Amino acid sequence: MTVQTQTVHAKDVDEAFLRIQQTVKQTPLEKDHYLSLKYNCNVYLKREDLQWVRSFKLRGAYHAISVLPPEQQSKGITCASAGNHAQGVAFTARKLNLKAVIFMPVTTPSQKINQVQFFGDTNVEIKLVGDTFDDCLQEALQYTDKHHMTFIDPFNNVHTIAGQGTLAKEILQSAEQAQLSFDYLFGAIGGGGLMSGVATYFAEYSPHTKLIGVEPLGASSMYAAVQQQQVVTLPNIDKFVDGASVARVGDITFNICRKHLHHYVQVDEGAVCSTILDMYSKQAIVAEPAGALSVSALEQYKDEIQGKNVVCIISGGNNDINRMKEIEERSLLFEEMKHYFILNFPQRPGALRQFVNDVLGPYDDITKFEYLKKASQNTGTVIIGIQLQNHQDLKQLLANVDAFDPKNIYINKNKMLYSLLI
Repeated sequence: MTVQTQTVHAKDVDEAFLRIQQTVKQTPLEKDHYLSLKYNCNVYLKREDLQWVRSFKLRGAYHAISVLPPEQQSKGITCASAGNHAQGVAFTARKLNLKAVIFMPVTTPSQKINQVQFFGDTNVEIKLVGDTFDDCLQEALQYTDKHHMTFIDPFNNVHTIAGQGTLAKEILQSAEQAQLSFDYLFGAIGGGGLMSGVATYFAEYSPHTKLIGVEPLGASSMYAAVQQQQVVTLPNIDKFVDGASVARVGDITFNICRKHLHHYVQVDEGAVCSTILDMYSKQAIVAEPAGALSVSALEQYKDEIQGKNVVCIISGGNNDINRMKEIEERSLLFEEMKHYFILNFPQRPGALRQFVNDVLGPYDDITKFEYLKKASQNTGTVIIGIQLQNHQDLKQLLANVDAFDPKNIYINKNKMLYSLLI
């Protein structure tokens, strides 16, 4: 059987559920009153951020490894991952007492490396190889062949997909107990393993539910594949939503998703950041960027879902606390609340006071100011950051800045300049 013809059926998900249910946590399905009120519907969250490894990835990893014949298990397993899949494989290796060699890029944050080591303990050997995931993957596959081990694919594997689908079974079991029927389901797509498993099960047992695949705007590889009717490799991707930033989806997942999913939606990375902050402050939920994708998509469906029953899969909660400043920054930029400019300032006393009086509104705040005075010139170059209290004040701010310095440079519109200077 070729990879392209492999698929997963609902009975495979049922079998996977029986195999993993004693090890994988059955995570809660909770009604979220804040989101329900905000969107005038009934929003339920499937809390995979509360899984043992704080991600749904444990389901697929454990199932794919546990079905291996004993002789394959005894030779050990490998994987390539910089995040949640690695933790799922590590947890499984320790649980089943297997040897696992986990390849991670050299650029992987130490927090993620430490988590993989924590879950795997002495059963895991971590190899940091290459600057990119592709380099890391190549090394992992070569090592796997050389040592006659088994590579555990994070999504393009029927057993992985069936394992991910077990959370769909849990959703429908909870819905039946509460006498609920879901009109919409939103879930993140990276390589497509999660939504392939979910869609397979819902297509059989809840075919009326509209299944929406949600991708980051800068890494919409499944949407691109469906549009072109074949798997494609995106030449460039925004890796901020690291748990769902995949340049090429799987052949198996592509065939399943294009058959069963109803719609695909792309969410700006800045909108994801706003959702992360909103979920933390309003619901006390710590979601990673990929975990917040499903909730972010609700804004684009707010008219369609009114009065409906909706479920969002919170796919993971492995958010590095060191990223929060960047998340806040991206959110403010997306909400048009923070703006950066390069200006020519007159080199005379009172120039800054004039700028504040003539350009800023009463509630605007200067968040960044870099200025190097040069005695031989009449003007000096300033990098300035301004935060608004209301994004509707932006038009007036831009007009005031233009009046102060007609040759100003608006950094927000230049991604390369923003990355260099801010």
